Amino acid sequence: MFARRPKATAEPGPDSEPGTQPVTLTAAGVAKEIDGNVLLRPVDVTVASGGCVVLRGENGSGKTTLLRILAGTLDPSSGSASLDGQPLDERDPATRARVAALIGSPTAYRDLTLIDHLVLIDSTWGGAIGTADERADAMLAELEVDHLSERFPHELSSGQQHLFHLAMVLFRPARVLLLDEPEQRLDTHKRGLLTDILLARKAAGAALVVACHDPTMTAAIGDVVVDVAGP
Repeated sequence: MFARRPKATAEPGPDSEPGTQPVTLTAAGVAKEIDGNVLLRPVDVTVASGGCVVLRGENGSGKTTLLRILAGTLDPSSGSASLDGQPLDERDPATRARVAALIGSPTAYRDLTLIDHLVLIDSTWGGAIGTADERADAMLAELEVDHLSERFPHELSSGQQHLFHLAMVLFRPARVLLLDEPEQRLDTHKRGLLTDILLARKAAGAALVVACHDPTMTAAIGDVVVDVAGP
């Protein structure tokens, strides 16, 4: 029998940018089983524009499974997940336009440089072609990897690749950010940079759900922390 499920709700922050389209991401009693194996026990999570829910738990507790359900890439066995009352589905253009997720490593192309990748992302989501390089450089600079802009992904170290993957996701004009342990492979300084970026996204009205093991980052960005119990 499932244990009593945790519930987390993050309300809009006071500094949300006016004029942006508010969103509310909701997971109501979502759980996941495969062939009788429990991957995620029932959990409720609600986060609105300007808010952040931090997921905390041991490896294998179901944090990644929950993030996949919230991203619309995995159907729950029970319960429901929705964005503004509409079911989440990665094949739905509305979901893709508003939800950006870093869950595992995103697809990267061996023959495209870092800045090529970001320009491609920018044009995909409607950025002006004439200023795409400038915006891409600015995103890389936020994470202090702009000096690597002409490198290919396979030329990067593990930590540099992770920063590049973060840049690919953060560069999208999404209203919801889902991040699975974004602090991994980052030193204290880079974790501070990432924390500042996430706080700025919250202030601009994004809704965040972040699985995180770093107590300092959790305290800085989290409005609500939910402990995800393992199977």
